[in-house]
Amino acid sequence: MTLKNQIKRTALNASLLTAIFISLFFHPVLVLAAGNGENNLPAFAEFSKSVQNNKANDLRGVYVPGVLALPVVQQPSNNAGYVSNRDGEATQFRMASQFGNIGLLAHNHLSGRFFSQLAVGQEVRLVYGDGKVETFIVAEVLKYQALQPNSPYSEFRSLDDNKTLTAEQMFKRVYFGDRHVTFQTCIEKDGSLSWGRLFVIAIPKAEYEKLAILQ
Repeated sequence: MTLKNQIKRTALNASLLTAIFISLFFHPVLVLAAGNGENNLPAFAEFSKSVQNNKANDLRGVYVPGVLALPVVQQPSNNAGYVSNRDGEATQFRMASQFGNIGLLAHNHLSGRFFSQLAVGQEVRLVYGDGKVETFIVAEVLKYQALQPNSPYSEFRSLDDNKTLTAEQMFKRVYFGDRHVTFQTCIEKDGSLSWGRLFVIAIPKAEYEKLAILQ
């Protein structure tokens, strides 16, 4: 391996560890919830228009019929650990974008509570600033227990098959690969707000339909 490649690999690993630190261990801040209301979602056309800002590259909203309609806010360029403390918002995970994917973060006592209502087969619509819409379908719902809930470098046990992953392995599992959307929040249990992690992965609609035909 050349020195240049070694430097690139070291930089990537450092960035990855930083991402693991902030994305798997964000602490919720208790604030008064004032969400958009589970049973009062706007029509999609109304929601889409309300979040547009005429900037084509800005992800501005996420909509799942019957489940959620959330404006999307960006992490400040100097704060990779930022997660909105406002109910009714999701935060785009900047690091995921570097791998060509969309990460959406929310605290589980705020907008993240909607993430637990997502199920395989549901349609996810991303709205951009110019009104463009990308459509995905939920393909996986992954749940993990944090074996050391108070450590950002905890290992994680899958609640589906009991397999254990390191923080780095889990990060790669949910944020690497072909283009997809990952919803992420914490799982509360036994009085611990950070007991586990929930990841809901949605893939492009065309890809989902192709896989359904093959099955």
